[in-house]
This record gives sequence, C-alpha cells and structure tokens, in this order.
Amino acid sequence: MSATEAKARADKLLQGFGNFEPYQPKKGEEYMNDDQIAHFRQILTAWKHALMEEVDRTVQHMQDEAANFPDPNDRASQESDFTMELRTRDRERKLIKKIEESLKVLDSEDYGYCESCGVEIGIRRLEARPTATLCIDCKTLDEIREKQKGG
Repeated sequence: MSATEAKARADKLLQGFGNFEPYQPKKGEEYMNDDQIAHFRQILTAWKHALMEEVDRTVQHMQDEAANFPDPNDRASQESDFTMELRTRDRERKLIKKIEESLKVLDSEDYGYCESCGVEIGIRRLEARPTATLCIDCKTLDEIREKQKGG
C-alpha cells in the first residue's frame, strides 16, 4: 500500500466512523434520553472497532511488506511508507483513547453536556464529532485563545 493510499484510508476512518442513521428527535423528547444514549454508544463503539481493525491490518501489512531492500532508495521509500503508517496509527491510537473516554462519560450520564459551561452540546454536533466535550461556543473561544497564544 502506498503512503497516499494509507493516508486516504486513515482520513476516511478519522472522519467517517460508520454509516448510521441520523437521530430523529421526537417532539418534547428529553435530551440524552435512553434512545439517544444508545444511538451514541452504537456510533462510538462502531468507530472504535473500525479503528482497531485498521490497527490490526497495519501490523499485518507491515509484517508482510517488511523486506530488506539492497537498494538504498527502495529501503528509504519503504521506511517512509512505514513512518507514515505509524504516524497515522498513533493518531488513531489517540482517537481510540478519546472514544474510550467518551464511552466512560456516556456511562456517567455527563455525555452530551459541555464540560466547560454545562450546556447541551447538541445531537447534530455530537453526530459530527462524537468525542466532542465542548459546546460550539466554548470550542470557538478555546480556538481563539489558542490562536492568540500561538500567534
């Protein structure tokens, strides 16, 4: 697999955590009720499993592709591909950790509420980013502060 293919597969996993039906809230429905919790548990679990399968595939791929090329250019190319894959796997490892944290928060019944101000994060935002811990307003402020520190 080329570095470009690996990156494309990784981006797909990082952005698309499974095909799911968007949750359709019922009129007057309580936020983060049992149906919504089950919906997000399914999304998070499916995403985690997809990432774990990709990790297994990478290990297998690297074992299969490992070769001691006599040509330094071939060896450098292979090392570059492996480095890209390992970097991607490291990002996925961190994401798996965030997913596991989100599942714990889901169990504690705090999932879906901003950890900064306590307001509802919102169904659509959570479907777009199931590991979100901040509402859009707090996240925006956080990003502004980050830009001010860095620039």
